[in-house]
Amino acid sequence: MTETRKPLLATLLGEATWPPPVWLMRQAGRFLPEFRALREKADFLTRCMTPDMAVDITLQPIRRFGMDGAILFSDILILPWAMGQSLDFVPGRGPVLGPVRSQADLERLDPGRVTKAIEPVMETLQRLRRIVDGPEAIGPARPGQVTLIGFAGAPFTVACYMVEGHGSREFEETRRLAYTDPAFFDRLIDLLTTATADMLCAQIEAGAEAVMLFDSWSGLLPPSQFRRHVIEPARRITEIIRSRHPGTPVIGFPRLGGLMAIEYGHQTGVNAMALDTGADMKAVAAQVPDTLVLQGNLDPIRVLAGGEGMRAEARAIRDAMKGRPHVFNLGHGVIPATPPEHVGDLIKTIRDV
Repeated sequence: MTETRKPLLATLLGEATWPPPVWLMRQAGRFLPEFRALREKADFLTRCMTPDMAVDITLQPIRRFGMDGAILFSDILILPWAMGQSLDFVPGRGPVLGPVRSQADLERLDPGRVTKAIEPVMETLQRLRRIVDGPEAIGPARPGQVTLIGFAGAPFTVACYMVEGHGSREFEETRRLAYTDPAFFDRLIDLLTTATADMLCAQIEAGAEAVMLFDSWSGLLPPSQFRRHVIEPARRITEIIRSRHPGTPVIGFPRLGGLMAIEYGHQTGVNAMALDTGADMKAVAAQVPDTLVLQGNLDPIRVLAGGEGMRAEARAIRDAMKGRPHVFNLGHGVIPATPPEHVGDLIKTIRDV
């Protein structure tokens, strides 16, 4: 077993720690007043690409709650933007991109631009790593205990936004294109697979100790398409990371994958698999390799509601996973209206054994 002082990193490397380490998706976000204060000073893309701001936002929840993991403040659409796709974050609407739906659109994307474009993100990671490994405590977190997590969107989920040109509940145009022009869609997925692996490796080189692959829209796909556009790209990305950075754990998140998440856990090679709110974690644990770390999966609405119901369900998830490597998290991101004291109560509950 690899020696490490960091509970989250030790767990991701296969150690069954108790109590389990805890961090939350979207833990640096709109539910925090300090985040909302910074939001008034700059637009979203500026915050992502300004190291002073991105470092501060990444560390806000650590200072307040002392989570075991600090996940880079960035966005899954930084990659297509870095390759040259137009991107704007419109208040009240979300991301708006120039759609990529033809070979000509695809040829305008240049993976060679990415390294230069994401230099500020790499600086953010370098600075964060120095801080989390430094001698000073970060809020209630003890010195040297916080694991720095990098991330990217998985190819299918990023392709959804690139093709659609905006957010959607169904991403009809993307899914239609995958059926009507599978050769083109495969080229887009291939491009994103290579570029995503390269970007995650760059994050590791800049200081990330683990990386997470978010496939937020994987649950839209039937099994054949799930295998082709979710499992296979994740397998290739994990293989590339492992060849270049052996020992760096990869977390996969096939959100709403249902039964296909079992296949994902067996075939992608990820070290850990995050489960969404709808998954029965104990049932999944019985159907995946014992070596696969599971992450999750409290309902974010439970945290919004708070109280003893939240505490009881959190303890039930935690206790059901005792004896195997488990990272406590939510089944999706923290809801913006969540009172910060509910998050503090959740963290305390998980650690109170």
